[in-house]
Amino acid sequence: MKIGLFFGSFNPIHIGHLVIANYMANYTDLDRVWLIVSPHNPLKNKSDLINMYDRLEMVNLALEDMENIRASDIEFKLPQPSYTIDTLIHLHERYPEHQFSLIMGSDNLASLKKWKNYELILRDYHIHIYPRPGYENVELATHPAVTLTQTPVMELSSTFIRKAIKEGKSVKFMLPDKVFEFIENKNLYR
Repeated sequence: MKIGLFFGSFNPIHIGHLVIANYMANYTDLDRVWLIVSPHNPLKNKSDLINMYDRLEMVNLALEDMENIRASDIEFKLPQPSYTIDTLIHLHERYPEHQFSLIMGSDNLASLKKWKNYELILRDYHIHIYPRPGYENVELATHPAVTLTQTPVMELSSTFIRKAIKEGKSVKFMLPDKVFEFIENKNLYR
């Protein structure tokens, strides 16, 4: 089975993440998409993150009715910070029957050369790219391991949502209802 791995902090998961995951699961050669909740991305500030179990719960709530998309806490069990190549190797050893691909934005493709062992990722794994504004002509876009997709462009970010919540502004329609209720009930991002 071909499984696309969509890594993220999901702090919080929002409609943009779901549009991307749904597109990849239904409009590419992928059979399934796993949203890998990352405890700590080494290229991001850890102080902005809420508890990883709360983030995982929000992803599970957002995906309740999805057939071919699921959440994964695989990185919770691996050394931190999380490096994509280590997770890929671990998943390949644990699930040798599956073929894993990466899902990432063109902004991440632009910085891929900063990633640990990026050459191995390009050699051993396929990468499905969704477009991000300002990253249309990325150097690695023509690499044989890379497929550019026509995923709808979403200019929505978790950073924007966290800021809006902190300022008491409405984030209606930006989050799945159950995720919004979870944030409200736990008084997150205030």
